Amino acid sequence: MAIVTIIGIGQMGSALAFVAAENGNLVRMVGTPVDKKVVEACRKDGRHPKLDTPYPAGLQFYYCEQWQEAVQGADFVIGAISSYGVAWFLKDILKKMDPSIPVLSAAKGLMDQPDGSLISYPTYWVQELRKKGIERDIYALGGPGTADGIIHRDPTQVVLCGKDSALLEMMKKALQTPWFQISLTRDANGLESAVAIKNAYALGVSMALGFANRKNAEANHFNSQAAVFYQAAKEMLRILNLQKADMDSALIGLGDLYVTSTGARTRKLGLLLGEGKTVEEAQQILGVMTLESLVIVRRLQKALSIQAKNGLVKPEDFPLLHFVTDVLDGKPVEDLPWDRFTFQNLD
Repeated sequence: MAIVTIIGIGQMGSALAFVAAENGNLVRMVGTPVDKKVVEACRKDGRHPKLDTPYPAGLQFYYCEQWQEAVQGADFVIGAISSYGVAWFLKDILKKMDPSIPVLSAAKGLMDQPDGSLISYPTYWVQELRKKGIERDIYALGGPGTADGIIHRDPTQVVLCGKDSALLEMMKKALQTPWFQISLTRDANGLESAVAIKNAYALGVSMALGFANRKNAEANHFNSQAAVFYQAAKEMLRILNLQKADMDSALIGLGDLYVTSTGARTRKLGLLLGEGKTVEEAQQILGVMTLESLVIVRRLQKALSIQAKNGLVKPEDFPLLHFVTDVLDGKPVEDLPWDRFTFQNLD
């Protein structure tokens, strides 16, 4: 039995709690600064206010201010935070936590750098900690899996990445279940890039369905979704090639693109935007919902713009990303740039 502390009590943190508890681990869940009412509800009722399934018995719930107590004796800590909590997790947790406690990040995102390069959150954290004289490795989890699907035991395939094989095996043993299968890789940069980038492109696939619904709400629009999925995959692979991702990492990212396009929060946002809502209107309709896709679209666009100026990429190779950016910027867009998705391989 392992002691697993999960910092972040949102949907993915909750899903991983179900997985960890299945194997008989002692699971401690810690809220972020905005989760006080959630922690109160979990302590009272044993369930998250936004989930329809009660937590497994035996979980322990801690307020943000109690995180140091919650990590005492933990075999590893899972950082299940969103892009909006990256700075907080660095400042209030990682800089203060014993560096000997292993950390597994479940956050999916990239940071754009002044030179146009893209680095993962774990890489960013490691670099910032090193500036303070703190040496630690941070591991990461990525792959196709919605929180709801994991909680309801729909089988999926995820990946853990990092340097120390023994630590990866320990984490795998603690988390793997018959429906939550885990692969291991050292390709941390490739894996983290793949599962982050997919959020931007899943937004594009979902927007295509929204645009199609404007014209004919009765049709299923499988054709248009498949066509945009092809373009999304092509642009993703171009970026992942720049990131030097291994084939398996890239393919896991495409699996994540599929599930995010068909059944996650990004799909709901994309549908609304494609149907003509502004970003502000869509966010109001969706309510308090973490929308990672909005963050990664901006960072990708910024990074690729710099890389284009440096002659590393061609802007015309990313028509879907430019389309998504135009919609987010509120520019008048009548339809997708279908003709720019075509190719000619006649040589």
